[in-house]
Amino acid sequence: MVSARSDARDLKAKRLDAGGYQEKIPDFPLAAQTVREAEVWEWAWRTPQATQWIQEPWRWYTIGQWVRWSVKAEAADAPAATVTSATRFADQIGLTPAGLKENGWIIGPVEGVVEPSGAPEPTRTPRKSARRSGPQRRLSPVPDVG
Repeated sequence: MVSARSDARDLKAKRLDAGGYQEKIPDFPLAAQTVREAEVWEWAWRTPQATQWIQEPWRWYTIGQWVRWSVKAEAADAPAATVTSATRFADQIGLTPAGLKENGWIIGPVEGVVEPSGAPEPTRTPRKSARRSGPQRRLSPVPDVG
């Protein structure tokens, strides 16, 4: 969704294909890749975000850093700083909702998949106001304690 202000400035979100990236995956950019890092690297390159990453080779090192820190964060005894680092890298490369927004990306529908139609719209139930009007609002009786 794009705001009227963004429209006025001609800022549009880049729609990423929800089907993900299906081409050849680049080589891991860091030294001494572990088996788990290879699995996470391959998974990451099949996400919708990878359709944009392939056009931005300068990001690949950061994606590699996210892979490495994410694998470290999987350990049961991983310190909070490790988890925080993995999360910050995920934001930078657009793997979180905040990261998608920061990069100006949205994930579009998968080609050939029909969105459900005719689904009932959620209805809003009017809430009763907790506010009172008149004298009842200003004063309420207090029981006698004496």
